[in-house]
Amino acid sequence: MKSVLENGLQALGLNAAIQSFHSVSGGSINEAFCVKTEQQTFFVKLNREVTAAFFEFEQRGMEEIRATDTISVPDVFGVVTDPASGIPMLWLEWTEGEKRPDTEVLLGERLAVMHRETRDQFGLEGNSYIGRLDQENALEDSWLVYYRDYRLKGQLEMGRERGRIQGERAYKLVRLLDRLDEWIPEKPAASLLHGDLWGGNWMTGSGGVPYLIDPSILYGDHEFEIAFTHLFGGFSESFYDAYRSVFPLSGSYQEREPLYQLYYLLVHLNLFGETYGGAVDRILRRYVG
Repeated sequence: MKSVLENGLQALGLNAAIQSFHSVSGGSINEAFCVKTEQQTFFVKLNREVTAAFFEFEQRGMEEIRATDTISVPDVFGVVTDPASGIPMLWLEWTEGEKRPDTEVLLGERLAVMHRETRDQFGLEGNSYIGRLDQENALEDSWLVYYRDYRLKGQLEMGRERGRIQGERAYKLVRLLDRLDEWIPEKPAASLLHGDLWGGNWMTGSGGVPYLIDPSILYGDHEFEIAFTHLFGGFSESFYDAYRSVFPLSGSYQEREPLYQLYYLLVHLNLFGETYGGAVDRILRRYVG
């Protein structure tokens, strides 16, 4: 592994010798390492089963978030591929710190300010990734159309191919898609969204400053992002209070929250199997019987 990392440094044009490296947690998809040189400490993610495009999309997300000048993300040094093994790598700055009492308040406020960064259309140009799943995108004038056709329908088609969305589940999901306009707004603000914001995808940096990591960006309804934060926990009431003080949620948010969580549950169903099937079916029963 040391030679792979050395080749990565060389490909980045960083003429530094590795003093030490060790494996660290990088989630369930990637291998990750803390790499120390005399000049700097790096966080390196690599994956033997993807192409460089996988990490290039993550780099794009980091750069778009950083460009808003609203919330911190780690510095990105680049994506390179080891010429010997063909393994792609993403090189980031090493970030760590101690949480302070106001860390989650800052996270809520700064995320809300980031969500105030909007554009005229919904979605994204080009393909993206959620976890290790590839997903198609487009820019649409309607959030309803984008969410229905590129998020929910995309997972439906993948679930059919994998044998995880069949029979009554498939029938009810199709019925839901036909009626989605009853609950999903067509023209909310097209906010810049992290896109995969659960409790493991933010961290504390120096001085207690919150950092976003592992984005899967898109432009869409900011309530879509908030709905996912409620799905698996990891956020305090102080986070939500601070967020709402900057960007309030609509009075109809609770009515559509499960529909926004449905997308992420379908992703988990397609990635990990029937463990998530019951939660998908409960949402379908709630809306279409």
